Amino acid sequence: MQTKASLIAIVGPTAVGKSEVAQYIAEKTSGEIVSIDAFQIYRGMEIGTAKVPLAKRRVKHYLLDIASPLEEYSVARFQREARSTIDSLLEKDTLPVLVGGSGLYLDAVIDEMDFPKGETKSPTRQKYEDMLRRSVEANAESAAENARKKKEIKIAEDAKEAREKAAEELHQLLFEKDPEAANLIDPHNVKRTIRALEMIEEGRSYSAQHAGLKTRKPHYDTAIYALTLPREELYEKINARVDAMFAEGFLDEVKRLIEEGLKDSLTAQQAIGYKEALAFFDGFCSLEEAKDEMKKRSRHYAKRQLSWIKRDGRATYLDVSNQTFEEIAEKILSEFLI
Repeated sequence: MQTKASLIAIVGPTAVGKSEVAQYIAEKTSGEIVSIDAFQIYRGMEIGTAKVPLAKRRVKHYLLDIASPLEEYSVARFQREARSTIDSLLEKDTLPVLVGGSGLYLDAVIDEMDFPKGETKSPTRQKYEDMLRRSVEANAESAAENARKKKEIKIAEDAKEAREKAAEELHQLLFEKDPEAANLIDPHNVKRTIRALEMIEEGRSYSAQHAGLKTRKPHYDTAIYALTLPREELYEKINARVDAMFAEGFLDEVKRLIEEGLKDSLTAQQAIGYKEALAFFDGFCSLEEAKDEMKKRSRHYAKRQLSWIKRDGRATYLDVSNQTFEEIAEKILSEFLI
């Protein structure tokens, strides 16, 4: 089989149909799928991450269920494991079909990007994570007390932002230590804030590293295809997907993960849906409010995914309206195959 690139990547906003199109492409090329998703790596996070169920995987999938939600998992580790998988597939002339919506994870795999090789859990990082947890607990306790006084079970502003306040406090600490780095990081991106603080104590600059990541040099020759839909149609699909997740038992999944220690994971609990379900179980909101918030965050995430695709500039766009997944796959292959 001759192709225009070594591998193919199917990207696009959440709920657009990437996984199904990727499966058809893999079937038609005797290829295998490599997931490029920041949360589908976690075992037990099935419904909320829209992971393809085992019974519906028609081809072999890699990089799903490779980590516990309780362990620290870095993009650097993902880069190593994904490249090892891809190299193995290429050695046996099997086409790697990359699929997922996490732009940084895709870039880390297909482009030359260097990451720190230090300890995943250094004493410095543990210090800031402990600081964050204490702040979260204090804010949550205050928020819950306010909600009880009002005799409300809804997302009151103080309750809704219990975790966000703790993140903002940590971000403010970063701003005091390194304003340039703080300006590059969203105040609610706890993982990056902690990493930037850790780097300060290591005598390194997050902002300098960030500038270096903008220089792109391909590691693999990759053909990237972006699936798109008109915004209103996409939003309808996103809303329908969230409703389907709850119908399929999403709350039971979160309840089990809580019993296994989900609240101790700073990364996994931030995944869209899980954060809202935790707020529901903590009494900060009603079930309908949790669903609405999950839909809203999913729509915002879709906007960010589309912005990343546009900014990257390498993708070939395909509007997938009124087409079957198989038809879309055929169109991609007609362009990808020589």
